[in-house]
Formats: sequence, C-alpha cells, structure tokens
Amino acid sequence: MIDATPLLRRYAAWRLRRLRAQKPETAQAAALKSLLRQASKTRFGRAHGFSTRWSVPEFQRHVPLRTYEDFWKEYWKSEFPRLDNLTWPGVIPYFAVTSGTTTGTTKYIPCTRAMIRSNEKAATDLLVHHVHNRPQSRVLAGRSFMLGGSAHLEELAPGIAAGDLSGLAMASMPWYARLRYFPDLENAAIADWDEKIDALAPLSLGADLRLIGGIPSWLIGFFERVAAEAPGADLNLGVAYPNLNLLVHGGVNFAPYRRRFENLIAGTDAELREVYPASEGFFAIADSAPDRGLRLILDHGLFYEFVPLEDVANPNPVRHWIANAETGVEYALAVSTCAGLWAYLVGDTVKLVSRDPPRVEVTGRTAYMLSAFGEHLIDSELEAAVAAAASAIETGVTDFAAGAHVSEEPGVPSHHVFIVEMSPVPAGACEVSHFAEILDKSLKRANDDYRGHRAGRTGLGLPQVLAVTPGTFADWMRVRGQIGGQHKVPRIINDQVLLANLLSFVHENRLLADSVCGPVG
Repeated sequence: MIDATPLLRRYAAWRLRRLRAQKPETAQAAALKSLLRQASKTRFGRAHGFSTRWSVPEFQRHVPLRTYEDFWKEYWKSEFPRLDNLTWPGVIPYFAVTSGTTTGTTKYIPCTRAMIRSNEKAATDLLVHHVHNRPQSRVLAGRSFMLGGSAHLEELAPGIAAGDLSGLAMASMPWYARLRYFPDLENAAIADWDEKIDALAPLSLGADLRLIGGIPSWLIGFFERVAAEAPGADLNLGVAYPNLNLLVHGGVNFAPYRRRFENLIAGTDAELREVYPASEGFFAIADSAPDRGLRLILDHGLFYEFVPLEDVANPNPVRHWIANAETGVEYALAVSTCAGLWAYLVGDTVKLVSRDPPRVEVTGRTAYMLSAFGEHLIDSELEAAVAAAASAIETGVTDFAAGAHVSEEPGVPSHHVFIVEMSPVPAGACEVSHFAEILDKSLKRANDDYRGHRAGRTGLGLPQVLAVTPGTFADWMRVRGQIGGQHKVPRIINDQVLLANLLSFVHENRLLADSVCGPVG
C-alpha cells in the first residue's frame, strides 16, 4: 500500500496556516450566512423568512430553539422517510439511527451529502493535528479501523437509507478510500456484535492497522478479544499492532478510562486523541494537550450556539455564540447544520475552556443529572470522582452506572449506588471500601449540594459501591439488545425500573466480584 502520509503532511501545513489565521467570530458568521443562503427556499426557510442579511441576533430572534421531538412533530413525521425540501434543499438521502442515551427513543437524524463531506473534513482535521504533533507518524501507510456498528443500511424508500453512522460513512466512501479502511464490506456489515468481534479480532492482526478508533468501553472489549488471539496484547497493543500510530476515542468522558488506555499504548509510537462526534455532526477535535479541551471546527457547515443551562426551559432563553460565550460556564449546545437542523438542542452540555481558538469540554447531557435528593450531581462530577477513586486503588474502570436508593426503612439512610466494572478486579472488600471513601470525598469537593446532603445524622449515607466482574455491562447491554456500535452504557440511571433491572441482572447472574463480601456503605 502506498504511504499517503507525505501528502497528508503537505495538506496539514496548509490547513494549519489557515487555522492559525482563522478568526472564530468571522468563521462562524460566514458559516451561518452560507447555511441561510442554501436553505432560504425550503419550507423551514420560507416559514422563518431566512435572509443572508441577518446578523446572529436577528437569526436568534426569528428561529427559536428546538429539540428533535419538535422537528419530528412539526416538519418530519408527516413526510417521513421522504423529506423533500423541508428543512434542507432536496431529498434527504440518509438518516443516522440513534437510540437516545437518556430516553432510549429511536431517532432518525437527517444526514445529507453536505453533512457527509463535513464529517470527512473533520476526520481529515483529526489527521492534521496528529501529524503536526507526531511528525514521524506514518498513519496513512496502512489501514484505519473505526469500531462501529453494522455497515448494513436499511432501505426506507427508493434512494433513502438509514443505519449506523459507520454504515453511512462506508456507503458514501469512494472505492479508492475504502481500500485503506478495515474491515471489508462483508465483515463491516455483520449485525450481531459478538459475531462481528469474533470475526474482526483475528483479521485485524494481519491488517497493518495504523489508526484505531471507537467508544472506549467497546474498544476495551475488542482488545480483550484480540488478546485471546495475540497473548500479551491486553497489556500492550504494540504486540498486536506494532505499527499503530493513533488511537482515537470519543462518545463518553475519558477520565475513567485514561489509565487503562495509557497502559495499552505504553512503549508504542501511538498517541491518544479525543474527538467529539455526534449523529448531528462532527463538532470538535483535540488539537493540543489532553487537558486543554477539544477545538471546535468552525468552517465546515455548522453554526454553534451556547445556552445557559438555567435558560434552556425559558420561553425566551439567552443564546450566546462564539463571539460572546464565556469560558467556565456550563452551556447547553445548540447547532444549525448543513443537514437541516436549526437552533437544534443536541442534548449535550459543554464548557468553553478557551476562546481563541475555541475549545470545549463536554460535561454531560442536559437530561443527565443525579438529583433524587436535591444533590444535583452532573455526570462530569461523577466521572471525575470515579476516576479519582480508581486511581487511589490503582485500577482501571471499564464502565460504570450510578443511581439512587431511596430508603423506606426508619434509621437507614438513603444513598447512591455505583455499579463499577474494574480491571484489575479489586483484591478485596477493603479496596472497594477505600474506593467508596475516595469517591465520596471527591463528590463533596466538587459539589456543595452533595456535601450538604451528606452532612448530619439524617443526611445521605456513604455511596454503595458494587464491584462487578469483567464483561458485566456488555452482557447487560446485550440482553437489552444494545450491544456495541453507538450504544453507550447509561452513566446516570434515574429510572428506578431500569436501575432495578441492572441490579437484578447483577445479582441473579452472580456478577459481583468474588473478592467482594457485599455492598459497601
């Protein structure tokens, strides 16, 4: 295979010059103007009087914030699956199918050819930042592998298909580019997750993989399967993939996984790089150190707005954009896109950590908060606390979920429940107790409401930590029909029925770690 990395380096030099000269406010104003021009004759554009002369505040006055459900009811449901000139010109050829992490409701997110080009541009920017940081990389001398769902697409109507994001990318990929990707179409289309992993693990060993990417929890499961084929690969990916240059991760907070992944690539030439992709668009990429946030991509058909969390439910919410959003403030993210989404609330919460260039930190979901007792814990606080506790007992976290137990027994305090899959498994109940103590201390430092509720004899009890055996969450997701691909283990479970289902699954299948005598706390 011809090494295309020298060509990438030449493009990277040009692209980086453009990025260094880019003015965030100017780039975003131009992006919005282009979107308005293209969609001015759609039903949505006519209804809102689109004009390329609008300033950003004028756009915000004319186009209210909407959710997926709003678009579905007002514009898409009656015409689905043939959405012709409704919110974007022409017929929507693809839909990215996603099941909401917070609601479980299946969503069909429009995906246009312009959006596919936007995603490709973002993926190229990922490589630009990689070769800039690693000048000796030969990332395009071999193949790239993104561990996603099935590449099989369901035909909804003639010329209209729906499926996993990875399938949409594969369907639109030219033949010459497909030669650089792993796996082939036949294996990429395998729908059964376990069958797919069993097929791909041995094949990957001979594929000269230079780039591997995916959601951390599913990557760990894949690497564990690879380890069965290449002894020692569970400790160092250099055994399985000696030419690996780049390990890409995204979709969830990486803090609980960092230690595990750093061990996986220790001694190799590979680097870790985080991305922020979603069904609605590819938003941001790590362009600097891991703790400096993800750089928003400003010039590829997306316009970003930032809504203070306390304003999201207001009839006339405050809406900022890149020109006036403040660092350190938690915002709900809204986007307008080249797939016909307008002032669309993605459902994610972010903080700007720098303004020029604009970098964000993804802090959670707008519907994701653990507050059964008024403690108002957000998932970024939970993830940071779990990561600190895991570090304290020198283990890694494969996955975890948290919920609330409301006590009905007099004198027995209510408490939070953490089901945590660790690797290596804790050596005994004392380690799990220490994990719970560090977890509790971290949450107290991070959240005043939590600290207040933990105070006094009548306050919340110490968090209950259940250490479960490796593979527990994958097995539970499999039973629920949500194994692999874009599916994610819910970090926060406010639904008591779902929490009871998980706990029942753990106890009925005797999945508590053997070394743990019982619940802690």
